[in-house]
This record gives sequence, C-alpha cells and structure tokens, in this order.
Amino acid sequence: MFNIVLYQPEIPPNTGNIIRLCANTGCYLHLIEPLGFELEDKQLRRAGLDYHEWAEVKTYRAIDDLKPTQNIYAISTKGTKYYHQAKFQTGDYLVFGPETRGLPDEYLNQLEKNHILRVPMLEHSRSLNLANTVAIVTYEAFRQNQFGNLI
Repeated sequence: MFNIVLYQPEIPPNTGNIIRLCANTGCYLHLIEPLGFELEDKQLRRAGLDYHEWAEVKTYRAIDDLKPTQNIYAISTKGTKYYHQAKFQTGDYLVFGPETRGLPDEYLNQLEKNHILRVPMLEHSRSLNLANTVAIVTYEAFRQNQFGNLI
C-alpha cells in the first residue's frame, strides 16, 4: 500500500479515476485543498464509478497538515531522476501537483533532489494526464515490492 497525495487537483474526472485506482490497490488518497471541484461532483463520481466507498480518502487544508511517516517522492517535470530509479517502499508518499501548473517550487525545494522524480516524455512535451501519471508511478512502486497483496 502506498499514499497518493494530490496537491490542489483541478479536474474532477482525474481525481475520480485516481479514487478508483486507490480502491483497487488499497492505496490511501490524500487531497490537499483547495480542490477545483466538490467531492460530490457528478464528473468525479462518474469517473470513480461506485468505488468511492472502497477508497480511503482524506482532505487537508494545506500540504503542511499532511504528516508523512515514510519517504516522500514528488513527481514533477522538474525532476532529474526517473520514477523507476527510485527505491519505493510500502507506505511511501507519492505527491502529484495540479493539472495546469504542477507542484510549486517552494514545496519541491524542501525535498531531497533525488526524491523529485519525472516520467520520461518527448523533449517538447509539457505533461501527461494526471490520472495516467499516478497509475504509472503507483504500479511501478507496487512492481518493486512484488505487488504486495495485490492478486
């Protein structure tokens, strides 16, 4: 199990898809406010189907309210290390920024440089879809841990 952190997510269907991912993997989802939608949003619920009841979701007023107990890895286009080069451990926190602007420099500057990870893309690409990026990194973390209790 891993902790997925969405910092100020903006697009309801992305968060709905990530809720579904969490429900199917046992990951905890931490949402940092402000959110760009209400948790009862129709698009969020449609994307998450009926998985909301199976996902552990908690919201926080600010990123500083989150008190991680394991390693923190931020996923950012500003990372110099690729996500598959990290050594993920069960319980780690995987932090993702909002769709339109990514994680703020003030937050990234608090982390060790080798804990800021990127997903490889073509040179002139801006970013991948948030839900896709969360799935890519989460499943790599599970793969490194022999998929834990997933069957």
